[in-house]
Amino acid sequence: MPKSIWNGTISFGLAHVPIKLYSATESKTVSFREVHLSDGAPIEHRRICSKEGKEIPYKEVVKGFEVAEDEYVVLEKDEVKAAAGARGKVIEIEEFVPGDEIDPIFVEKTYFVGCRDDGDAYKVFREALEQTGRVGIGRFTFHDREYLAAVRPLDGVLALHTLRFHDEIIDPGDLDVTIPRKGPSQREVKMAEQLVESLHEKFDATDHEDTYREAVLDLIDRKAKGKKIERPEFEEREETDDLVAALQASLKGGKS
Repeated sequence: MPKSIWNGTISFGLAHVPIKLYSATESKTVSFREVHLSDGAPIEHRRICSKEGKEIPYKEVVKGFEVAEDEYVVLEKDEVKAAAGARGKVIEIEEFVPGDEIDPIFVEKTYFVGCRDDGDAYKVFREALEQTGRVGIGRFTFHDREYLAAVRPLDGVLALHTLRFHDEIIDPGDLDVTIPRKGPSQREVKMAEQLVESLHEKFDATDHEDTYREAVLDLIDRKAKGKKIERPEFEEREETDDLVAALQASLKGGKS
């Protein structure tokens, strides 16, 4: 059973909701260890002092911020936590906004929110968000970093999304992107719209599996059994400059 990773309080107005945070996701990525090619032994990474050239125990490692070349301001753990002030265990809701106004580009990570007491305040808060269609926007400090957070109802509980701050989002106008000078024709747009409609489905997350992960695990299993691994030949997709012809062919394939 998942354990809570953070205990605190959601505060809005003069009301307080004691809560716990739980991870809402878990990585299924296949993890590899670095090993020595000649004998298969795992590789260790050690903390080496660049000045003394020797290994340093973890207790002697502190955090430093470089203010000039090779000059650091050193902060101890308690000093870093002091920057959070009283916000360390409180999620202060500053405003409530319609959920559809939060662009997905701002969402960083999702957590489930549980209650720490009888849940009366929790249930009232969740129901109020449900009935109004609003999302609570606030901020809190977690793992020595301040996060902007969005709290919303989800499947009978509360969910918390950590959000990126606006200055963390890259402006598309700053990208070195070539913009087509000629606009699309109405015929091309109409055919593209028809193709989009022909492939329309209701989103179901269970329809989408991590096929690459399964392929890697299968490869590992086959190699562990001593089977030879052959690299497959990839088919080159034929490209065409005739967009209308490509759309027509796609429409025929989609309908069939």
